[in-house]
Amino acid sequence: MFTQEIIDEIRAAARSLGIEAEALLAIAEVESGGQAYARVDGRNEPLIRFEGHYFDRRLSTVNQIKARALGLSAPAAGAVANPRTQEARWRLLARAAEIDRKAAYESVSWGVGQVMGAHWAWLDYANVDALVAEARSGIAGQIRLMAGYIDKAGLTAALRDRDWTAFARGYNGPDYRKNGYHTKIAAAYGRYKASSEIASQSRPGSLPPGDASNVGKNISPSVALPGRVSEPQSALGGWWNGLKAMLLRR
Repeated sequence: MFTQEIIDEIRAAARSLGIEAEALLAIAEVESGGQAYARVDGRNEPLIRFEGHYFDRRLSTVNQIKARALGLSAPAAGAVANPRTQEARWRLLARAAEIDRKAAYESVSWGVGQVMGAHWAWLDYANVDALVAEARSGIAGQIRLMAGYIDKAGLTAALRDRDWTAFARGYNGPDYRKNGYHTKIAAAYGRYKASSEIASQSRPGSLPPGDASNVGKNISPSVALPGRVSEPQSALGGWWNGLKAMLLRR
């Protein structure tokens, strides 16, 4: 489970989004298994998942032959298995990057939100390296990346409405039902909501049960791959600029 420091960071982000902190916490938990970092060679690194089939599609013919021979790419999804440990996944990524660094980084889902590196242009990063630097900068950077995707995909309204099916379809992709993604988000939300209500009742001068929600109304599945993302459904106002300003001040 997340440490209290991580929970506080995610709660701060949720306030700027104008959605319940419990909803954002639920997404992060399902995507990351409740783990914000992995220890790799003595340093904290974001969680990653390498998509070998996507790497395969982004390579030149020469590099594709080389990557397939080394077991780093394949045309079929799932043919290149992710190692069990994050440290081994980072080693796999390093090997792929030796063939084509840009394609390798674009073929990874990054951080607590498991956002694909290939979304860098769509999310207004200068290049894939900028997106990766954001994910590696700390939990605040990972949250900025995740929140940016939620905004760009037009999914904030689904969270506010607690429409887990609509959110899952837009965030996890059309196959979200196979792993029960929507039900896992709903269950995690319920746990965080119950925990928040208990904490609220225990604080002196706290709001009565139910009123607290009015304040600022494992798998590690990859966020929907490019080509599966729905277009933004509406303008969501200035919350994203507010979120970036708040997090950059930290």
